[in-house]
Amino acid sequence: MNNKRILLISHNFSPEPIGIGKYNGEMLLWLADQGYDCTVITTFPYYPYWKVQAPYNNLWYKKELIQAGEGKHPLTIYRCPSYIPKDPTGKQRAIQDFSYWLSKFLMIFKMVLTRKKFDLIITVAPPFHLAYLGLIFRKLNGGKLLYHIQDMQIEAARDLKLFSRKRILDGLFKVEHNILRRADYVSSISKGMIKKIKQKHIRDVVFFPNWVDTDYFFPMPDRLSLKPKWGFDKDDLVLLYSGAVGVKQGLEGILVTAKNLLEHTHIKFIICASGPYNNQLIEHAKEAGLTNITFLDVQAKEVFNEFLNMADLHLVLQKANAGDLVMPSKLTTILAVGGASIVTASKDTSLYEMVLEHDFGFIVEPGNPILLTDLILSIKQDEGLEIKRKNARAYAQKNLNMDEVMNGFVQNFLS
Repeated sequence: MNNKRILLISHNFSPEPIGIGKYNGEMLLWLADQGYDCTVITTFPYYPYWKVQAPYNNLWYKKELIQAGEGKHPLTIYRCPSYIPKDPTGKQRAIQDFSYWLSKFLMIFKMVLTRKKFDLIITVAPPFHLAYLGLIFRKLNGGKLLYHIQDMQIEAARDLKLFSRKRILDGLFKVEHNILRRADYVSSISKGMIKKIKQKHIRDVVFFPNWVDTDYFFPMPDRLSLKPKWGFDKDDLVLLYSGAVGVKQGLEGILVTAKNLLEHTHIKFIICASGPYNNQLIEHAKEAGLTNITFLDVQAKEVFNEFLNMADLHLVLQKANAGDLVMPSKLTTILAVGGASIVTASKDTSLYEMVLEHDFGFIVEPGNPILLTDLILSIKQDEGLEIKRKNARAYAQKNLNMDEVMNGFVQNFLS
């Protein structure tokens, strides 16, 4: 059994079904199962719905204990109340981040008073400023700090026009530079993001990619027979977007493309998501009379493998100015099920180079619905498409296996 103690400080955690919460939950459960003594300071689950999920109520702090597999220690979770905006605009998100920081600071302060020590303290960005809670705890109680970057939050806010005051942005960059300078370890999920991080501060940055359970998510035989379960004909060409809906994705382009393809009645779109941005898309689709788009809620994990297998093509979309500031987390699961993808990616980004090198999808210029329309019309259900599906599965098995990724984590940060 391992005697080392690990503390994770993050907004998002299980049972959130997608995004950072999903990966945080899987990571800590894996570590706890290996015998590490793991503690989490987080919020109540709200993402991607932007409302706290039952049976939680967000009224006060809550402690949970979860026994993870054969691990010696239970996983300890402290959930902190916070402000959850109904309309997550840039200003509302900033208020949300402040409320997170304040509620977690109180929990950190309480933990400092107990003098409990941790060997590794992990903070996950976004939001980047949570790392200061890790720095405070390290200074008072010891340990080493890992600052893990899932999204480059400040650049994304700037480039996506969520926040434009240069003076404040400059101040935020200085704060982040201080974190990069003081953290014991820094890691991120793509080579492009690592390159951008090193441009901010010259230091070692560890490649710690997102992963997927390649045993739980896998290609299913005769996947065309799955379509009627979700209301489609076997001969329909089904294009699926499943994941977060927000400003980074720019899903308005799907509506334009769907309108261009209304006369091609065998081409069907699914948007599987939740939250306020998704509600806006639904209203716009109704106003445009788009009968070829089906909107579904986020699917339960129990049926998710089957659901992903049902689709002929997966849409992995982001705006051009998101670039190497993010790496779509949904892609790992798509690859695991052997899904062929249509990916919007600019040249010289990690995503563009990955798709090109491993040939598991089609690349189209971001923000150009006409090119997306033409590409969809050109795709045939043929041997070439099956090759991309096989390439996707092979890439996932070789590069995204959870045990391999987490064993690398242990070697880099806990050995």
